[in-house]
Amino acid sequence: MKYKYYQVDAFTNRLFEGNPAGVIFANIENEEIMQKIAFENNLSETAFISKTNNEYFIRWFAPLCEVNLCGHATLASAYIFFNFIDKDATEFCLNSKSGDLKVTKKNNKYFLDFPKDVLEPFGDYDLIENIVGIRPIDLYRGRDDILAIYDTEADIHEITPNFNLLADISSRGLIVSAQSKEYDFISRCFFPGAGVNEDPVTGSAHTTLIPYWAQVLNKPKMLAKQVSQRGGILHCDLIEERVIIGGEAVLFLKGEIDLD
Repeated sequence: MKYKYYQVDAFTNRLFEGNPAGVIFANIENEEIMQKIAFENNLSETAFISKTNNEYFIRWFAPLCEVNLCGHATLASAYIFFNFIDKDATEFCLNSKSGDLKVTKKNNKYFLDFPKDVLEPFGDYDLIENIVGIRPIDLYRGRDDILAIYDTEADIHEITPNFNLLADISSRGLIVSAQSKEYDFISRCFFPGAGVNEDPVTGSAHTTLIPYWAQVLNKPKMLAKQVSQRGGILHCDLIEERVIIGGEAVLFLKGEIDLD
């Protein structure tokens, strides 16, 4: 069996920046095969998009497990949809394990319409300080991740987590964030339990970050940067129970996976 395969750098307009994602449009039903492909790709996520009765369904696999929501791989999938599958479309609607999702194309940007996260206070400051070496000033638990807020941008850049300790916490991973002078806020994301020590740019984490910073900054529209080594820019908007996460994308490769 052969499948068309694409790799896209998401949340950037330049190659070798942003977050690379694998994209496969095919009706693959074997979860073991999907997980093996994701492990072989060794990207933070590979997206599999199937189509039944004119409806698209998306699933995302990290190298070690399936995840329930992934922003950059959804943006990458939308890039492929708009550029290779339906060039006249301006909306790409998908169903997923996190409900209905939508991506809208506006000029050279793609805007994810995702459900916002709900945050609860998380009191174990000692645990997070022990893992990252710097004590946060605020701490929350979201749907998937722990969110740690820091006082300065320098704190975010200086953090060096103990990934062995972080892999054992009872969440997908850790988001660290601080207010920024050039942007509204910056962040970094760590998911060693999923096989990704530091994710380059994490759309799903911004379902957590946007509600927090919109309230703190008292503004729904924000510009954010994830300050990983590759880095990426995200255009953020809070609209009631949804978040809009916008960014650009660029194609790195297209080819064929041969499972024969």
